[in-house]
Amino acid sequence: MPTPRLIGMTNRSIDSPKALAGPASVSTIALGAAMLGALGLVVFAAVNIAFEATDHFAGGPLAAYASGLAFMNWLVVGLKLFGAVVLVLSVLPRTAARASNTMTLLLWGAFGAFAIYALGTIGEAAALATGITGSPDEIDAAGVVYLLGAVFFATSFGVVAISHARRTRWRPVPIVAGLLGAPVLLAGILVLAPMLLVAVGVMPPF
Repeated sequence: MPTPRLIGMTNRSIDSPKALAGPASVSTIALGAAMLGALGLVVFAAVNIAFEATDHFAGGPLAAYASGLAFMNWLVVGLKLFGAVVLVLSVLPRTAARASNTMTLLLWGAFGAFAIYALGTIGEAAALATGITGSPDEIDAAGVVYLLGAVFFATSFGVVAISHARRTRWRPVPIVAGLLGAPVLLAGILVLAPMLLVAVGVMPPF
């Protein structure tokens, strides 16, 4: 018959984060995806910072929108750096095996946002290439880089999110919440934020 001490130890081990989470090891693929994804986000954030440091939008056809674009640039910098932190934390030994609703929501939300953005960019590129909405000449190097970046980050977050879900026994509620929140996040960045900047007079209407 188990002793009270043994029963107590058993209960504590079952309720511990590691026991709830299942296998604690992070695969090499997931670790590589997290590190490369985080590095890529930092590099892309550095590009946005360089835009501001060099007053990239101060002249030319976008000069009237310089203040609004500066706000959007810094907003995007913050989001990219936050995403990099999330990727790194998701594979650190102390947090990799913890069944965290917040981490699950963030990983799947980021995956959904990048996946939607990538699909939208692919659709736009296809429409331009076939002449449906414009000309193939409108596809430039910067657009191709952003398209490849969106696909890369969607893949990185997808690999890490699946790995995290497998280690933490697939938590459907935060996964679904993250995926449903992805289009809301994109709408806030691409539509709502510019509308608010126009409404408060930071930049003129488009």
